[in-house]
Amino acid sequence: MRVTSTTRAVIVTMIAVSVVAAACGGDGSASGSGDGNVIDQGAEEAIQGQVGASTAVSGPGSTTAAQPTDMDDWEQLWAEERRAVVEEIKANGWGLQADGTTVLGADGFRIDLGACAAGWSNTEGLTDTSIKFGATGAASGTAADGYNIYRGQQAVLDHYGEKGAFADSAGKIRTVEFIGKDDAYDPARTIPLVDELIDSDRVFMVQNQGSPSTLRVYDKLNQRCIPHPFAVTGHPAWGDPMLHPWTTGQQLTYNIEALLWGRFLDDHIGELGDGTVTVAALAMSNDFGAVYDQAFREYLAQSPNKDRIDYSVEWVEPQAVSAIDQMTTLAAKDPDMFIEMVTGVPCTYGINEAAQNGMKEQTPYKFVSYACKNAAYVGTEAVGTAADGWWVMGGGIRDVTSPGEDGNAWIEWGRQVLEDAGYDYKTSGYFGWGLISGWGLAQVIQIAGQLDGGLTRVNLITALRHTDLTNPGLVPGIKWNMRGGSDAYFVEGSEVARYDSAEDTFVQEGAPIDLSGKSKVCAWDQSRAACA
Repeated sequence: MRVTSTTRAVIVTMIAVSVVAAACGGDGSASGSGDGNVIDQGAEEAIQGQVGASTAVSGPGSTTAAQPTDMDDWEQLWAEERRAVVEEIKANGWGLQADGTTVLGADGFRIDLGACAAGWSNTEGLTDTSIKFGATGAASGTAADGYNIYRGQQAVLDHYGEKGAFADSAGKIRTVEFIGKDDAYDPARTIPLVDELIDSDRVFMVQNQGSPSTLRVYDKLNQRCIPHPFAVTGHPAWGDPMLHPWTTGQQLTYNIEALLWGRFLDDHIGELGDGTVTVAALAMSNDFGAVYDQAFREYLAQSPNKDRIDYSVEWVEPQAVSAIDQMTTLAAKDPDMFIEMVTGVPCTYGINEAAQNGMKEQTPYKFVSYACKNAAYVGTEAVGTAADGWWVMGGGIRDVTSPGEDGNAWIEWGRQVLEDAGYDYKTSGYFGWGLISGWGLAQVIQIAGQLDGGLTRVNLITALRHTDLTNPGLVPGIKWNMRGGSDAYFVEGSEVARYDSAEDTFVQEGAPIDLSGKSKVCAWDQSRAACA
């Protein structure tokens, strides 16, 4: 069966309807599902009750408000939205309380500053003119292109800082001083580097890249009560506002992405014959790959087609120079669906090997993770036309390298910001991720600065936990917000897209899927690698 654009649009709607049901079941409480699953119990029950739901219902995000068409209008909109956030926080008395040790927020959000490490300061890392911002990430090794996220992010922060945007209610006007350290995507290196940032550099806040690295340090950062915003990873563990209130993510979680893959498979299974359907995956042999694999297995375990599906996975080391052996093993299974659960240079391994071993033509559906949604990994300069026809659940992230974004006011602005900083936006899709992250941090710093007392660590985390803005770097229809103790994920939506080598970009199929506020919070149990 040839899947036409009309058929795909229907399929996207089916996914939207089914996944909303799958992600529902949250009760607004600040606890995990308690069953040790990556996909929580409420989600599993909702999926089982909604498979085969009518496609007549429009999917979330199918209608969207018109967005500004020039930067002046964008800035005016954000200023209005920031004021609304500040007013809500003040009206509800959220933030630092009169006792000086309690922080309160919406829906049960609470921090006891009395439990912070001795000598903790609400303003450490701040001077009258600067905000000291520390980060670790891979500037070398197979994941080194990810450091372009930080480069793009800092270009935006510098832009706003030069314009005096970070003026606070205490009369301070600051710029952001970025201190980046290379951990080469090795968590063993991340730990001492974070120690340097917090004990020697004495930064105001810390950011990390990569699930393995962030998991190794987020306990310490929360125990030390150090803001840990926008972890550059989609691990569900960052959605824990009660036990890890100082840590937030900024991306679609990998478990929701895996749920979308599973829903896609169920919606397409009728095209794949009446016998066994084989699904193969190449996964990173670390926490990143493990959470994908576990979440996908859990989805398959409750799928109405579970008795027909044969799932196999091969593992690749993060620093591996090839995956020939793994891909040869997977190709021998003649899969109907193949998924890359990897990031960094290994994104190219599955694509190139599939073109060599016959999977490109013989495997009907091939997916990359949204971490691979980057011209440096899937573009024609990286893999020729080998990625043509591959699919992605793209996390809603707009592609700064795509010609299809030409003329978009914010994208054009971001490209100019990058050029002014000395970067070529066409060389890496991760520059676009950095633009989004930098924009978000710039907005939250401004919100925090307008709270009573000006910019402080407490005001920053209060702002983060209650922000609701229109994010220009996301596909229209996908929201960007958090809500105290109940909604701990900024992004809970995705577009479905397919790579077109002629256009050298992913082309969106149908309306985006938005699940804002539907995901449960996740108190991650590292000993069991699951939500507690």
